[in-house]
Amino acid sequence: MIKLQKLSVGISSFERIREDDYLYVDKTRHIFRMADEGIFYFMSRPRRFGKSLTVSTLLCLFQGRKELFEGLWINDNTDWDWKEHPVIVIDFNEIPHQTPETLTRSIWLSMDQTAQKYGISLNTDFIETRFRELVVALENQYKTQVVVLVDEYDKPIIDHLGKGKESIEIAFQNRDVLKGFFGVLKGASVSPCLKFVFITGVSKFSRVSIFSELNNLEDITMSEPYAAILGYTQDELEIYFKPYIRQLSEKTGDSEEEVSVKLEQHYNGYRFSKCNIRVYNPFSIMSALKQKDFRNYWFETGTPTFLVNILKEKNYPVAKIENLRLDEQIFSVYDIENLKPEALLFQTGYITIKDVEDSVYTFDYPNEEVKLSFLKFLLFSYIPGNGSDLSLFLKLSGHLRAENLDAFFETITAIFASIPYTLESKRDEAYFHTAFFLIVSASGVNARSEVLTCAGRIDLVMEFSDKVFIIEFKCNQNAEAAIRQIRERGYADRYSQSGKKIFLIGINFDTEKRNVAEWKVCSEIKPSGKSGLNEQNMECP
Repeated sequence: MIKLQKLSVGISSFERIREDDYLYVDKTRHIFRMADEGIFYFMSRPRRFGKSLTVSTLLCLFQGRKELFEGLWINDNTDWDWKEHPVIVIDFNEIPHQTPETLTRSIWLSMDQTAQKYGISLNTDFIETRFRELVVALENQYKTQVVVLVDEYDKPIIDHLGKGKESIEIAFQNRDVLKGFFGVLKGASVSPCLKFVFITGVSKFSRVSIFSELNNLEDITMSEPYAAILGYTQDELEIYFKPYIRQLSEKTGDSEEEVSVKLEQHYNGYRFSKCNIRVYNPFSIMSALKQKDFRNYWFETGTPTFLVNILKEKNYPVAKIENLRLDEQIFSVYDIENLKPEALLFQTGYITIKDVEDSVYTFDYPNEEVKLSFLKFLLFSYIPGNGSDLSLFLKLSGHLRAENLDAFFETITAIFASIPYTLESKRDEAYFHTAFFLIVSASGVNARSEVLTCAGRIDLVMEFSDKVFIIEFKCNQNAEAAIRQIRERGYADRYSQSGKKIFLIGINFDTEKRNVAEWKVCSEIKPSGKSGLNEQNMECP
């Protein structure tokens, strides 16, 4: 039996991966393109997507460590000169930033550590002048240009978002520290000394707020040539991971084709440019193949508390996250003073590009792992519950599969009744719509909110392989009015040729009772086989 290479889950050191026989998916073609075509680069990607490994690869490349690149694309297909350059690595994962004073002092110490490594003494007192002194001294001493690599540049800012006024003020002050620090790279005495600069992080703050002085920085975040620089394409999965997929197939008893489809549904789907190149989350796919189990690995490594807090502060309609349609300007408007939930959701990896038409982008959850995990997290943030409540949620999908609507609504009513009276003062239709959507989605139901039809938008659709539930919500009215709207606007027409059993459900919420007051169901007895539904084929209990 051929021994497989180890899977490098959580390892971001290129040197260790190559020396200790871990599997490396060759991304050096993209890295060479960057190094060969330009100098100043910026790229944002979600966490756990390989940013730190890219920084580490660039470090080894510019250190001239050719032996680590044997057998890789850059060594076999280019004439890279493997010249050693002095490299400054600034990893904000390792730099404390609780206050602007702490951040300043920590950057100061980081400059000192790099200087000591290269045998240089620094004499200036401010981080900006110290950074300038370090770059110029390295270039003078080694007679070659300097490389600057910055990882997680935005951590001193985003770690303080969504935590109240005091924390947001720290974010503002840390931003100002970073703005002055990065401005050094454009200075007349520093810029000629630089061979290559790469800055990466989760978010893409506007150029004015962070990089106003670094106006020659090329942003490749959504550049088509770099759409697959991080994450794994379907082709890469089939080339590098086929033996591991076979092992997972042997464990689960599913065929390799079935396992591949399941992996794609769970972990693929991220898209970072107009070109339709989709990639797997590298941390999740590696973890699933190593553990030989389908779990929500990426989400478990860090909960988006600050993001949920911002969504709640802005009263954002989370049920509308799917199929968002936005102008491309959303990618450039991002700053502390103007935090756009949609931009946050995209940059942190909770939604991705689904389609592009002209300059209009449609967004959706990238895959099942992200959707189900995020909706569950949102649910217990909006509607805190305990263990017994969780058992109720898990029953909902089963009730719908069995078409036991009485049990379904009995459970829904119990869940709403368990929400503390003081938790939410404004229980309007938007609140109930959001809560209902999160409750059914967290149970594993394929639910979609605000589904567009030619005659309007369906409030909620819950779809199974053999049936579909079309739902209209009302508040302080009656369920019959909701059923009437579904019929008058022909919401069911969209599903008339699907061959699925169709249920029309009207739900009326009572704001005083803070619960479902009435519900009514009309179910199709037999498909009409025609365009549209034959009303004689519908019955209402």
